[in-house]
Amino acid sequence: MRPTNALSEKRIIVTGAARGIGASAVRALVAAGATVTGLDITEPLENGAPVPGDGRLTHHLCDVSSRQSASLAFDSAVKTMGGLDVLIHVAGIQRYTPAESITDDEWDLVMGVNARGTMITNQAAFPHLKDRGGRIVNFASAAGAMGLRGCAHYAASKGAVLAWTRTIAQEWGQYGITANAIAPGMWTPMYEATRSGMTPEQLVAHDRGMAMMIPLGGKLGDPDTDMAPVLVFLASDASHFITGQTLAVDGGLMMVR
Repeated sequence: MRPTNALSEKRIIVTGAARGIGASAVRALVAAGATVTGLDITEPLENGAPVPGDGRLTHHLCDVSSRQSASLAFDSAVKTMGGLDVLIHVAGIQRYTPAESITDDEWDLVMGVNARGTMITNQAAFPHLKDRGGRIVNFASAAGAMGLRGCAHYAASKGAVLAWTRTIAQEWGQYGITANAIAPGMWTPMYEATRSGMTPEQLVAHDRGMAMMIPLGGKLGDPDTDMAPVLVFLASDASHFITGQTLAVDGGLMMVR
């Protein structure tokens, strides 16, 4: 990632920072000059996490579904960075279960991380952004807008993220806080796990379907080249007049039909 100064003096928290889109975001934000704290329920992966370098990057363990864990992690991050300007909330989980077979425990798990975790992290960021304004970027999904067979609870949780984000954009705009949602279509470790569970026949059918649904390239994007630059923009002052939006970064997968 080529270093820039687009985000110099910006202090940013990224959740879900240990791998995938979160780790990619952290690398890009640090390269753009930001001071970043990565939060995750696990330690960063050695081959996917950025190197602390000049001290502009720190990591903390955090369970976003726990208010106590998130509060402690946010307070520590803000103290270390000297404030907060941007929250990029990537952390989330996905489970594949037919709608009629979803148990209460699995529903609570998925909703707890994805929906409640969004509320908790956004609320944890709010007091630090209230006086100076700032940016909140929540990760949703096309599933939240379109549904997803085999993932009703995941789709419901991401629909909640979309509605929550539009609402805080209205409520918190008076404080100069913008709130936007991302619907990503990226090739991530989570997607790799999904593919590994398919039979060869299912994989062929899946790839054929993706080729038909995604106009740009026929497959999911790369987090470093396709997602990270968008997040750098949304974290910057250039995005100050964009709020309450759902940005589909997916090669056209969620195009209005």
